[in-house]
Amino acid sequence: MALHSPALCFSGVSSSNPRCSWSTGRFSVSSGFRPCTAKSLGLFLQPSVSFPRCRLQAKALPTDSGSPEADESSLVVCFGEMLIDFVPTTNGLSLAEAPAFKKAPGGAPANVAVGIARLGGSSAFIGKVGEDEFGYMLADILKENNVNNEGMRFDPGARTALAFVTLRKDGEREFMFYRNPSADMLLQEAELDFDLIRKAKIFHYGSISLITEPCKSAHYAAAKAAKDAGVLLSYDPNLRLPLWPSAESAREGILSIWETADIIKISEEEISFLTNGEDPYDDTVVRKLYHRNLKLLLVTEGPDGCRYYTKEFSGRVKGLKVDPVDTTGAGDAFVAGILSRLAADGSLLQDEDRLRDALRFANACGALTVTERGAIPALPTTEAVLNALLKTVA
Repeated sequence: MALHSPALCFSGVSSSNPRCSWSTGRFSVSSGFRPCTAKSLGLFLQPSVSFPRCRLQAKALPTDSGSPEADESSLVVCFGEMLIDFVPTTNGLSLAEAPAFKKAPGGAPANVAVGIARLGGSSAFIGKVGEDEFGYMLADILKENNVNNEGMRFDPGARTALAFVTLRKDGEREFMFYRNPSADMLLQEAELDFDLIRKAKIFHYGSISLITEPCKSAHYAAAKAAKDAGVLLSYDPNLRLPLWPSAESAREGILSIWETADIIKISEEEISFLTNGEDPYDDTVVRKLYHRNLKLLLVTEGPDGCRYYTKEFSGRVKGLKVDPVDTTGAGDAFVAGILSRLAADGSLLQDEDRLRDALRFANACGALTVTERGAIPALPTTEAVLNALLKTVA
């Protein structure tokens, strides 16, 4: 399926808003960010067409194409936000200078869900979008990629979140978000599909769903239900500092659920942020973040690969060198790669050699994703990953 949409041109986008610059391994933050509503930009007008769907359904209507054929005993349920990334068609320009944008589906948990399905795994997404054209488009994209979207909800009073992304010449990114509030922030505990959560082998989430109520309480309830059912909890903090009220609230929020996770993926800069500036390359610093119930801690280092830590062993796995076009979704592709392997065989956590093989696979997933624009459109298949790995040993 071709997910690259025709270029969309927008005028009047101001470049005066402070932005957050982020990559799989590096970020910087400007202060004073103020979220804007999509309405203030005039991006959303009353739809001129009617949807061929029941307008107020709480669930996306299932179709044959939305029923994953993968083994549901290895189901990974991803919880959180799904949104639209507007990616410029030309790198190296500010948002105001960009002549056109290409819309690309995104949102870290949704990226992971699609990434797992692309790799042949079984995945589901739980979250909320607006009852608008973008929201239904995102629900359709999940179905078309064989992601179970039965846990997806639609809000008639809030819009689907947007993020405009500036790409520098080196492929690194700057984000400007539009969510004040967006539908993903309004997911309620009563809207959760607990049966789907309890069926999972792994329940994966980030920290953005912890920022505001009612989504924060829904997050807690979903994670508790998974934990009580014996599901492995996977956590990628995915720090987006401008979305939090303050740096301290971000640090406190991210760490508030730290010790409930079984698997944590974190970047070097997130280590520095959470430890108040300590050296992320010092193993003693990293080990401070390793709680007693944790089964696997992963530190991603972009093109340099990753580090891994368990109770029994630790080490480093080199990454693949590629020419980056857009780093959006690279970390999510890495997470999809490792979770797809762990969901199929949890014994990898006790076997260092096989875990290292799985991490080489995950590194390749991340590397291939940066060679195309957008997150979901760039997520690789197993065949593409294996071919890339074969080239490195040829």
